[in-house]
Amino acid sequence: MIEVIKSVDDLARQKWDVLVPTMGALHIGHQSLIKLAKKEGERVIVSVFVNPLQFENKEDLKNYPKSIDADIKLAEAVGASALFIPSEQVMYPGNIEKISAGSIGEIYEGASRSEHFSGVLTVVKRLFDLVKPKVAVFGEKDFQQLFLIKQMVTQLKIPIKIISGPTIRDKSGLAVSSRNIRLGEDGEKVAQVISRALTKENFEQMKEEISSDPGFKLDYLEVIDENSFEKAKMSTQNKRVIIAGWVNQVRLIDNMPMGNQK
Repeated sequence: MIEVIKSVDDLARQKWDVLVPTMGALHIGHQSLIKLAKKEGERVIVSVFVNPLQFENKEDLKNYPKSIDADIKLAEAVGASALFIPSEQVMYPGNIEKISAGSIGEIYEGASRSEHFSGVLTVVKRLFDLVKPKVAVFGEKDFQQLFLIKQMVTQLKIPIKIISGPTIRDKSGLAVSSRNIRLGEDGEKVAQVISRALTKENFEQMKEEISSDPGFKLDYLEVIDENSFEKAKMSTQNKRVIIAGWVNQVRLIDNMPMGNQK
C-alpha cells in the first residue's frame, strides 16, 4: 500500500533512495520515470506540488490539472513507496531564498516565462533539502529545466545523482504532457506537427514543416549544443533541437537529439 505523506515530520522519519519530483496530473510519462527510479533504489518517493513560484500567469496556475486520487493509483501501480503532497506552507514556511537560474535561465523558455526557472530551481532545491534522496529522476521533455537542475547540483555541490528519462510519446509522436488534455481532439492533431518537424533531416526542413500548419504558433525553434545550451555549430557533436509554441492557447515544448546536419 502506497503511503501518502503531507508533513515534514512524517517525511523525515524515513530514508528515501530516489525522488521523482512532479506537479501531479500523473500520466505514463511520469510512470516511466518512477520505473526508472525503481532501478536506482527500492524506496521511491514521488512529490506532488504545483509550485506557484514557476508560474508567471496566475490563471495558468489556477487551471493546472489536479487529480490526487488518480495520481496515487498511478504511482502505486509502478512501485512508488510514497507520495509526498505538501501544502504551500510546508514548502515555503518563511522567506525562502530564491535560486538564480543565471543567463541560461533567461533564454528560450526563460525569455517567454520570466522567473520560471528560478522558481523551478528553488522548489527542487527545497525538495532535495526535505527529502534528502540519493538520486533524483527528471524527464528529458523539459530539457532546459533538466540542464539547469544538473548545473545547480554541480555548482552547489549537492550530493545527489541526477538521472534523466527519455520523452514518452503517443502513437502519433506527440510528447505526453499533462497539458495535452486541454488541447481537444483538433488541437492534438495540430500539435502533431511538432514531432513531424523534429524528425526531419535538417533544420530547414524542420522550419518548413512547422510553418505548414497555421494552427501552431511558434515561439522558438533552435538547434543547440546539449552540453552547453549554446547555439550549435557545424562542428557540434551533441546537437539537440528544441521547440516551443502554442496550440489553442496551450503552450507545448519538445526536443529531440539530432545528427550533425544543420
